[in-house]
Amino acid sequence: MTKLQALRKVLKEHNYHAYLVPTEDAHQSEYIAASDARRSFISGFTGSAGTAVVTLDKAALWTDGRYFLQASQQLNSDWILQKDGLPETPTREEWLLQVLEKNSTVAIDPTLITYEKSKVLKEKLEKAGHKLVSSQQNLVDLVWESKPSPPTNPVMVLDVKYAGKPFQEKVKEIQKTLAEKNHWGLVVSALDEIAWLFNLRGTDIAFNPVFLSYALVTLNEVYLYIDTTKITPEVKSHLTNVIIKPYNAIFEDLKEFGTHHVSNTPEKKLLIDQRCSLKLVEAFGQPRYLDVLRNPIQDAKSIKNATELEGFRQCHRRDAAALCRYFAWLENELLVKKNAELSEAAAADKLEEFRSQLDLFKGLSFDTISSTGPNGAIIHYKPEHGTCAKIRVDQMYLCDSGGQYLDGTTDVTRTLHFGTPTEEEIDSFTRVLKGHIQIDMLVFPHGTTGYILDPVARLSLWRAGLDFRHGTGHGVGSYLNVHEGPHGIGIRPTLNEAKLLAGMTVTNEPGFYKDGSYGIRIENVLLIKNVDTPNKFGGVNFYGFEHVTVVPIQTKLVNKALLTPDEIEWLNSYHKECFDLVSPLLSKDEPGYKWLERETRAI
Repeated sequence: MTKLQALRKVLKEHNYHAYLVPTEDAHQSEYIAASDARRSFISGFTGSAGTAVVTLDKAALWTDGRYFLQASQQLNSDWILQKDGLPETPTREEWLLQVLEKNSTVAIDPTLITYEKSKVLKEKLEKAGHKLVSSQQNLVDLVWESKPSPPTNPVMVLDVKYAGKPFQEKVKEIQKTLAEKNHWGLVVSALDEIAWLFNLRGTDIAFNPVFLSYALVTLNEVYLYIDTTKITPEVKSHLTNVIIKPYNAIFEDLKEFGTHHVSNTPEKKLLIDQRCSLKLVEAFGQPRYLDVLRNPIQDAKSIKNATELEGFRQCHRRDAAALCRYFAWLENELLVKKNAELSEAAAADKLEEFRSQLDLFKGLSFDTISSTGPNGAIIHYKPEHGTCAKIRVDQMYLCDSGGQYLDGTTDVTRTLHFGTPTEEEIDSFTRVLKGHIQIDMLVFPHGTTGYILDPVARLSLWRAGLDFRHGTGHGVGSYLNVHEGPHGIGIRPTLNEAKLLAGMTVTNEPGFYKDGSYGIRIENVLLIKNVDTPNKFGGVNFYGFEHVTVVPIQTKLVNKALLTPDEIEWLNSYHKECFDLVSPLLSKDEPGYKWLERETRAI
């Protein structure tokens, strides 16, 4: 019996006609623990975004443009690939209404869908005569033999010399915000927000230094819901005046708190954000006394303090030294040793080795994307030992990688060619570079969002009829998740709701991908800073960017004739900065230093 057949058998036993299997865990995490990888298990698609919908006779999977190619390769003939965002692609709700018979029942694990999404789904299904129900058990779990157990790794304290502010101050600031907005409490379910709030880190999810937990902040108290075996004596001592309770106790507490506050302080509401699960709201049981708004912790976390900003500068310099050593090693393997058997995965392992030798290193910030030729066009490609390609000198090589350090998180992409690139590859690379430079040089007024800035990165590509199917930039956590909001640079409408502010981090990563041939991406991490301008129209502040990534951009791939004088000046100035900041971290007689020296020569 196949996995789909087993799941359909369970559906029939429960008298359900369709079941939704999201990627996310109970905390709407982008990256999840192995025990939560239900969508990957049932579908075979391993990308980090997507939703599977299984009916009694059909199965469909929705994913976005980053994963169209990967999903088409990983899904078998039992699955329908739905390319999210394309005009001809139906939404999940539209597809369900097309394929379901009358009076059907659609089930969902209420811990895995947000309250807001469940309302939309329920309304659309009920209008068509169907109903949405919460399943008390996760149905995929019932057919998942040898399912991994939830992680039980201990939690660690992040010293204030890296965090920059004691957690007690953070709690007081959030409580002050609650009082000002007339809320009695705040439910926190996003794992990176909990880690940030308490100055704690964990290892429950690969690459993301977080731990499975919930938190509840009230006007006078703060609760942490966690598997208490993870709490070491050091953590317990650190969490002064924090009430620690078992992970699932939040559901019973919400029920009790809801009853109490609705009876005694009905004018005050409980604050949840758009990522809060349906299960949490069902436990509270008083939806009329909820406010669904952006979590104030998300905004506070996105604006880095001075300690965190300096940490970003320092960890990116060390990280750049590792990348210089890596690219020098890679070039030597391919061009001097003529190593034709060097695989993408083996190269990724070598890069991790170089990073692991750096001070304050705690691990990678995501799976290294080490991709040659056609694999570079798979935007979130992951090389696997035994099946991945060998790196070739006559193909473009795209490397997107990052590290987790106690003082920050890195994310950098460079695209290189070790042989002779074609005119088309040079043209495409130069257009991507122009978009990257134009974003870096921007000055913009207070109130600007990343939604507004996104086209700047695409203008040169658009002039050639080219584009890329991903956002231009995302926020980056401080020794936290490599992707964080609420801001970013991209075309998702939600990015028009979050202003870009001084102290935020954001990546700058335009690209171009030619399926079956090559991929190009150039990515730096930027800090948003105040900029002194000759005028301040409207009396508002103006902002600009400080790049903290200092890894050379391969000039062999640049058509200088396509660059403006300002862009040439930017590139030469950037390379001088790379050399000045990174060369002191390298020995003059090592290959990495010589590679850096050569690659930063002015054009």
